[in-house]
Amino acid sequence: MRLEYLSLKWQAMGWLVLGRQSQALAVFDKLLQRWPDDAYGLSSRAHLHAQAGRFDQALADNERWIQVAEDNAHAWFNRGYLLESLERYEEALASFVRATELAPKLDRAWYGQGLVLIRLERYDEAVAALKRNTELQPMSPYGWYQLARVHVDRHNPEEAVKIIRHLKGFEPKVAAQLERETGLLVGAATP
Repeated sequence: MRLEYLSLKWQAMGWLVLGRQSQALAVFDKLLQRWPDDAYGLSSRAHLHAQAGRFDQALADNERWIQVAEDNAHAWFNRGYLLESLERYEEALASFVRATELAPKLDRAWYGQGLVLIRLERYDEAVAALKRNTELQPMSPYGWYQLARVHVDRHNPEEAVKIIRHLKGFEPKVAAQLERETGLLVGAATP
């Protein structure tokens, strides 16, 4: 039994290395027919469905993954991502919140939470989530970019200017993009 499982798992990985997603998907289908509660198979098949834009199918696998491993922060993060892709923002928010409860340092979940809160026009809460994301990933421009955008949306350009100035120190292209998009021209970063 263990040998059969490993054989299927390695077959799927081999197809993925070769860029043959449909063959890998067929192997994951076989694996899950034999072991329907296998977290690796469920998460992998969900990922392949999501890559192909089949978000409903991905969500179904992800829901099963959560039933099998309800305390897995990554499963909750993936659920949030899928629900966001389906524009089910309140449900996505709940999933991202659950992911951060389970793994407070999961920066991607804080970022996802911030994006969904922006969509829901809950800007004050978005600021808090994005600040947490930037604390966890200070050199990633994504959280900083969204945070600056939220400050502009909240009519708080001074905070956006601070972020643009900060970005000029390590991500000048992102800072320039923000200047173009917001109309806020900012001098060079101070050392």
